[in-house]
Amino acid sequence: MPEYSKESHSKIKRIPDRAHYDEETIHDIIDSAPICHVSFIQEGRPFAIPCIHGRAGRTIYLHGAKASRLLGEAGSGRNLCLAFTNLDGIVLARSLFHSSMNYRSVVAFGSGRKLEGVEKLESLRVISDALVQGRWEEAREPTEKELRATSVVAVDIEHATAKIRTGGANDDEEDLSGPWWAGVLPIESRFMDPIPNEDLRTGVHIPKNISDKVGTKL
Repeated sequence: MPEYSKESHSKIKRIPDRAHYDEETIHDIIDSAPICHVSFIQEGRPFAIPCIHGRAGRTIYLHGAKASRLLGEAGSGRNLCLAFTNLDGIVLARSLFHSSMNYRSVVAFGSGRKLEGVEKLESLRVISDALVQGRWEEAREPTEKELRATSVVAVDIEHATAKIRTGGANDDEEDLSGPWWAGVLPIESRFMDPIPNEDLRTGVHIPKNISDKVGTKL
């Protein structure tokens, strides 16, 4: 199974048995995370900005307004750090010290480049389909004016690491006989029933690919 190379800045040092470097695990987490946080340094000041994303292979696509600070910096070719997180549960240990969370996360490193022309349009399709598969064919495509007002950046992932925690609390043996409750409070993100827009024209029905997502997990 293909893996991302382990570098000093991407190798997990704290609880390394939770680390995963294989493409399948890393890409699954990236695809299921609703938000990507993009971090960069601009004029000596650190920034972290949440962003919608799409992925194709080892490339992450980001989009936003032409004047966006994020897109201007991300497309400059400078180094970026991207973070993706899914929260699966609150781990309640007998001791506050051992309380934790169950999660699936990825930290990725790479540099970005601005896209134009056909590549830009195709990347917008990738981002759209990451939200709802098949939506690109069902909605109006961007106009030339809209495309000029939009920046799209491709971030080629150079190194990436996933870190996953599962299971219950890991309490100290001397606390096991104590009176405190321990366990996991699960968290699930699911798609709910779609809410039609108030100005929706009569006779426009919910597409099947949207209704099929109701009740499914992110």
